[in-house]
Amino acid sequence: MDNTTSTSTPSAISSQAARWTIDASHSSVSFSVRHMMISNVRGGFAGVAGEVTYDPRRPEASRVSAAIDAASIHTREEKRDEHLRSADFFDVAAHPTITFVSRSVRRRGEGLDIVGDLTIRGVSREVTLAVSELSGEHDDPYGNRRLGAAATTKIRRSDFGMSFNAVLETGGVLVGDEISITLDIQLIKQA
Repeated sequence: MDNTTSTSTPSAISSQAARWTIDASHSSVSFSVRHMMISNVRGGFAGVAGEVTYDPRRPEASRVSAAIDAASIHTREEKRDEHLRSADFFDVAAHPTITFVSRSVRRRGEGLDIVGDLTIRGVSREVTLAVSELSGEHDDPYGNRRLGAAATTKIRRSDFGMSFNAVLETGGVLVGDEISITLDIQLIKQA
């Protein structure tokens, strides 16, 4: 008679990992930047897609990949949006997609830090997404299993080749270099 039982084998733990896709219609990627040294201008991107492999028991084994349609940028001012799409900023004709691919995930108190490569204008830089909110799984009225997450990070646009600016008569510059990014993502579990 075999008396050995195993309730936490590595395969049992890894079997908890699931694949999730970003629900673009219930997710947002937004940013803010200092304008004319006076206030912050906010904007976002409408086109976001991606997937996450996530195991709540082993979040450090998670993987994230996402793509953003750079041309979907919107700041509520069409002339500014056209300028942001130009070679002065995102250069969407040559670089239509912004991507993020995770390298590692680590626990940070109640949250997570997702370290990965952000690529804008063909330039990749390591960034850390600080996940401050992870909702837990829920069923929606349509039979889908959902999960939500909120994350933030900051980047310097000049690190990605976006150095356009103008000096103001009063000193300072037209557009700040530091960009604050906020992600509110809703995921749908895949079979």
